[in-house]
Amino acid sequence: MKASNPLFRMAFIAKVLLLCLGLGMPSNSWGEWHVFVSDDASSGGDGSQRKPYRTLIQARDAIRAARKTGTLKSGEAVTVRIGTGVYPMDKPFELTPEDSGTAGAPVVYRADKTGETILQGGITLEPASFQKLTDNEVLTRLDPSVRDQVLVCDLSTKLPGALQAFAKAYHGVPAAPWLYVDHQPMTLARWPNSDATGTLWASFSKVIDTGLPKPDAQEPALRKLRPGSFVFEDPRPARWNLDEGVWLLGYWTHDWSDEVIRVASYDKLKKVITLAAPHHYGIMGGTWGAAERRFFALNALEELDSPGEWYLDRLGKRLFFYPQGALDGARIVLATLTQPLLKLESAKHVKFAELTFEYGHGDGLWLQNVEEIEIAGCRVANFAGGGIRLQGRGNIVRSCDVFHLGKEGIFLDGGDRKSLTPAKNQAINNHIHHYGLFQRTYAPGIGIQGCGQIVRNNRIHDAPHNAVLYGGNEHLFERNEIYRVVMETGDAGAFYTGRDWTSQGNVLRHNFIHDLGGGDATHVNTMGVYLDDCDCGDTIEGNIFYRAGRAIMIGGGRDNPVLNNLVVDCPIGLHIDARGMTWSQWNNPNEPSWRLEAKAVALDYTNPPWSLKYPRLASIMSDEPRQPLHNPVRRNVFVDCAKKVCDFDGNVRKLLDKLEITDNLAVNTTGATNRGPLSDRIKGFKYLSGSMDAPVALGFADVAAGDFSLDKNARLLKELPAFEPIPFDSIGLFRDDYRRKLPVR
Repeated sequence: MKASNPLFRMAFIAKVLLLCLGLGMPSNSWGEWHVFVSDDASSGGDGSQRKPYRTLIQARDAIRAARKTGTLKSGEAVTVRIGTGVYPMDKPFELTPEDSGTAGAPVVYRADKTGETILQGGITLEPASFQKLTDNEVLTRLDPSVRDQVLVCDLSTKLPGALQAFAKAYHGVPAAPWLYVDHQPMTLARWPNSDATGTLWASFSKVIDTGLPKPDAQEPALRKLRPGSFVFEDPRPARWNLDEGVWLLGYWTHDWSDEVIRVASYDKLKKVITLAAPHHYGIMGGTWGAAERRFFALNALEELDSPGEWYLDRLGKRLFFYPQGALDGARIVLATLTQPLLKLESAKHVKFAELTFEYGHGDGLWLQNVEEIEIAGCRVANFAGGGIRLQGRGNIVRSCDVFHLGKEGIFLDGGDRKSLTPAKNQAINNHIHHYGLFQRTYAPGIGIQGCGQIVRNNRIHDAPHNAVLYGGNEHLFERNEIYRVVMETGDAGAFYTGRDWTSQGNVLRHNFIHDLGGGDATHVNTMGVYLDDCDCGDTIEGNIFYRAGRAIMIGGGRDNPVLNNLVVDCPIGLHIDARGMTWSQWNNPNEPSWRLEAKAVALDYTNPPWSLKYPRLASIMSDEPRQPLHNPVRRNVFVDCAKKVCDFDGNVRKLLDKLEITDNLAVNTTGATNRGPLSDRIKGFKYLSGSMDAPVALGFADVAAGDFSLDKNARLLKELPAFEPIPFDSIGLFRDDYRRKLPVR
């Protein structure tokens, strides 16, 4: 045997000694290579533990060179061990196909100590560089109460070259840079303040010019989209220096469409604000929701009046800051990198473990056409763009903390829709929160496209708009906990998809959706699951909705089973409408975002594999395509729905005989008149009502604490034997090797 060979034993002992002393890297079949990186290493390192490299690029290039020379043989695994410290990066760390590992021998980039290895896309500013403000010209523009609180930092030596100006109008990320203190994003000077005790928004209700085209107007300029104007009664804009530039972030017409637009002028006498660029939907161009429109002003030096606010003089390169407290010992970073911090293209079998990717004015991690990449136990935070954007197959993002992002948290794409080949990318056990800071709409916690992605056991919370925004086929969303989303928008849902017959085969199962934003109380325009504009083919099964607006909304679509869900304390339990029957644009070729049949034709939906997988879709054009058919509603429980248990429009009510509605339970626990009008009875429902003296107890463990576990002898199971208990204890985050502690809600 080899183990009894003296030469073998001597070689093995020598290898162990080298590893223990850090004098080299093993390069034989008995082990894996280890490459060491340290932020305080001297130049001339060789990647050993004693003489580590200073940068990841040096480590990557050394691995490339070893492979070319044959020193690192095929099939040998490599671990790059990155020491505690901060690694500033002025360009992306890029990996390509030549940096790939193999299934049995991946390349691993690992932090020596969890959370203490920081890859940073910005410059560190010393607290001592912030000095007392003495410039009288600036001081006179500030509120007298804060003049002795505002500090200034000279950035002229830190930021070479001219700084990019803000665009006249933008949706999403503003021009770089952005300021962060102690791992928190600071607020660009704004009004009203973000910590205002009243409203966070200024509002108006009288428009002068919507800016929308007027086809019959005599003036050619009026026949085009143009900047709008409106009356704003508050004299606040008179304070602002509009020549330097002040911008307004507003929901100008729809509560699902935000845009930042520069102020062109302000008429003090008429109190009229004129914008510098048009908004696609116009200013107060007509909306379903509140009559008043809203905005807040940003980038106004005169509004630097609240702790945590800052303002950048882009010409003079002076940073003005009102700190939240003493800066001694504070970690101050100016995020400057506008490219992704980590960039992978066509790489395979690489793992990133327990690293912190932090600060940047673009996306955090950008992975394109990758396979079997794993991002595990990492922190991805404080980026102006998205956190992780990944396209490929067989990849996994797990047990990561993803937060303080200007746009989305995690985006997964891959697979082939036409052949229905799944990508099997996974987002599992991730904590995603405080995202959509710059792009307030359609920047979800998790975005999904393509075919066959898996989203499981994530916790998503605190955002203005969607938690999960998806399209495509055969995705699985299960055991996710979602709360405090849709906090500032309307006509939006925690889960959202829509306007596509072909987005089929998606399953939303065993998710806990609770405590969503209120939206417009009159219309109840916050939804738990929102299948918008004739979306088809999604299964909504075994979910728990608690204080979630319209819990389930099916906007004209079909083939959407609603099975075994629990809806508690939601104004409206289930909404189904027939908009396909009343909206002329459902299949209009001149409405590019609709064209429902054309989208299906593009995927060859009447032939295999589509016709086999989705036979009802294959025959939709001969089966009353505008009617919301084949939406079975079975085994659901609705408890204390304040407005309606089921909200069906007139056309749906005429179709009730065609709809399968069976074995459902509607409960008014106390018999209160504001807890669901059970008199509006619908077939397929059992109705149960208690009283104030004898409320109905269904057997939940602790509703007040949000625990919807069912007792063994729960009354719910007796009243509705067909109901299957939902595995509440398995929903949300779980402990594993990378998530050793669960974060507090």
